[in-house]
Amino acid sequence: MTPSERRARRAQSRLDDIGADLLALSPGRDCYYLTGVDGEQSDRLQLLLLPADGDPTFVVPRLEAEPIRAATWVDDVRTWDDDTGPDPALDPVLDSLSPSRILLADRMWTEFSLALQRRLPDASVGLASEVLGPLRRRKDERELDALRAAADIADATMRDVRALGPDAVGMTEAELAAFVEDRLAAHGGEGVAFETIVASGPNGADPHHASDEREIRAGDPVVLDFGTRVEGYVSDQTRTVVFAGEPPDEFETVHEVVREAQSAGVAAVDPGVTTGAVDRAVREVVEDAGYGDRFVHRTGHGVGLDVHEAPNVAAGGETELEPGMVFSVEPGVYLPDRFGVRIEDLVVVTADGAERLNHTDRRWRC
Repeated sequence: MTPSERRARRAQSRLDDIGADLLALSPGRDCYYLTGVDGEQSDRLQLLLLPADGDPTFVVPRLEAEPIRAATWVDDVRTWDDDTGPDPALDPVLDSLSPSRILLADRMWTEFSLALQRRLPDASVGLASEVLGPLRRRKDERELDALRAAADIADATMRDVRALGPDAVGMTEAELAAFVEDRLAAHGGEGVAFETIVASGPNGADPHHASDEREIRAGDPVVLDFGTRVEGYVSDQTRTVVFAGEPPDEFETVHEVVREAQSAGVAAVDPGVTTGAVDRAVREVVEDAGYGDRFVHRTGHGVGLDVHEAPNVAAGGETELEPGMVFSVEPGVYLPDRFGVRIEDLVVVTADGAERLNHTDRRWRC
């Protein structure tokens, strides 16, 4: 049995536990998680139909059928043609299942969601995350290995970035972002996990700054936030560095506060601890230093096939940590028109604490 089939069978058990009959997934990360089929939604209907009992069925356009058959353990792949539309392939499956409660992909296009609801007017509808959220939160060993490999690539790339030293001065943010992406690929990464952030000087005060043509200057704090994929699983690391010269007033103080807050958050991770308690451990350090109003985002987010997934590590969070959960710990302090500081590592919840996936230097000086 393949890893994706094992996950699908666990999902079927959960469907039965919550009184749902059918899981209907469009292309996306959930579908990949259960079948091994990767792809994006298009105007041609493609659905995975996973019942609580029995075997799943793919309903797909004929022109996409062969790559799907080659990628998945699912045997029943039914096709439809452009001249007939999907109904001749889809209707017999739905008729045989007659679900009373169906869970739809959280990010299914509205036109497909409405079409299914019209086709099944007596069925109640929920979200696939009711079943898949708890499963995807806890990573198995294969998933953890992929996440570790992606984190290792990010680490190797950050070491390359630090090695630039004074040579980074004069590069534009966009040029340094391109360097990061080149090194991610050179170390074996499969593309980028998200748009690479290089934010220098005052641009660092924008947590989601888009790298632009600003030239990096001596003394500039530079926030670098990037990651790659391995087998679909992502890395996500942030460091704030100064490549040459002396940083602005207050920077060293802020950087040390953020570094201490990040360490406090990692130290707070333990099975049974809530996500809100981790956020509180981080936020207290920042608030005690007088920068609470400049920490403008949550402490972290789950990471896996998606860059942002459960669990959400934020104030008031009640999710209890369990071994196998993976999330970021990434406090930041942002001083408008001056600079920003963020430090981020991914951590895995273990039986007795946390395993950091990122191991590069967290100090600011290159």
